Amino acid sequence: MKFSEVIGQHQLIARVRKLVDEDRLPHALMLCGEAGRGKMALALALASYLLGEKDTEDAGEDFFMGPITQEQMARKNTEAMLRKWEHPDLHFTFPVIKMPNTSADHPCVSEDYMKEWRQMLLESPYFTFEEWLERMNVTTQQARIFVAESDSLFHKLSLKSNIGGYKVSLIWLPEYMKPECANKMLKLLEEPPAQTVFLLVCEHPEQLLETIRSRVQRIDVKRIEQTDMEQALQQRRGLEPDTATRIARMAAGNWNKAVELIAGENESTAFFEEYKTLMRLVYQRRVKELSEWSSRIHEDYGRERLRALLHYFQRMTRENFMFNFGKPELCYMTAEEEDFARKFAKFVNEANVVEMDELFEQSAMEIAQNTTPKIVLFDMTLQLIILLLRK
Repeated sequence: MKFSEVIGQHQLIARVRKLVDEDRLPHALMLCGEAGRGKMALALALASYLLGEKDTEDAGEDFFMGPITQEQMARKNTEAMLRKWEHPDLHFTFPVIKMPNTSADHPCVSEDYMKEWRQMLLESPYFTFEEWLERMNVTTQQARIFVAESDSLFHKLSLKSNIGGYKVSLIWLPEYMKPECANKMLKLLEEPPAQTVFLLVCEHPEQLLETIRSRVQRIDVKRIEQTDMEQALQQRRGLEPDTATRIARMAAGNWNKAVELIAGENESTAFFEEYKTLMRLVYQRRVKELSEWSSRIHEDYGRERLRALLHYFQRMTRENFMFNFGKPELCYMTAEEEDFARKFAKFVNEANVVEMDELFEQSAMEIAQNTTPKIVLFDMTLQLIILLLRK
């Protein structure tokens, strides 16, 4: 993947390229930020650059004019392997679940799902954790990076480079490492094998061990600029300028969100329907129906999707609060969400918005900690009844 394929992030691209070109690249970089900003795309482009792929502006040679040199052929082979993400010196680590129909002593490692992983990367380097869970057909299991992964990675990186040059370890969502794995990974970061670069792509760095955070150079990836988003929507999705501007504004620097908005029928639509249902039941104080809603949501959603649902509830609550100020430029909602906000927004005010936001966040955290979701959800709905009464 080339740097030119990354959406926006021009200053950041120039920064990391300069580090490589001046031979000042640290042995471990951690790209941090919310989903949809292009962290993985940037990491893949950097990994490709380190392993020998040249970006468009650097590719001055024409392979089909004159004899092909040995160096040109080597680069051509490298780029062919990288197009399939099968380069032998590029090692991927990511959260997985235990494969079905495997023995109890079978180690859970990324290699088990490498086919699905590569297929997802080939389709797009912009994806969400929830999309990856669907690829693995996750229902109620929690995807993690298990201790066997660190052992496997240690073995791979201890070998010499297959091609010569760098070995790249790209770790997606290291915050999902189990404690035993994180401690072993720390040793790798403290004493990295020669010519090895670690690229960590992280969304919640605060969940990582402090000792790991201290061993990496952190780079915060900002939201994609609206002009870059508009240009990409027109060029990659064929949108008209006016439509691209509207989508880019609503996406707020998140390419995944922009793609969802284009698709029309997406998970956010289902989440929005649940938000409407919940708030109407809360407003009417229908405790029995709220108990039934909690049970249904518990049965229909796995833990990770429940967390995504609650984070959507957070966003919608904030947007409804901002809607009260009557400034369209401050609101990032679809037409359907705005239509609901015209009636509901008045119930979200200075007296309850902070506590509602904290309630959704706390509920998401409790669900992640293996608390029974049905109990957490029902307790949340009862507290919402009290909060919604505040004026």
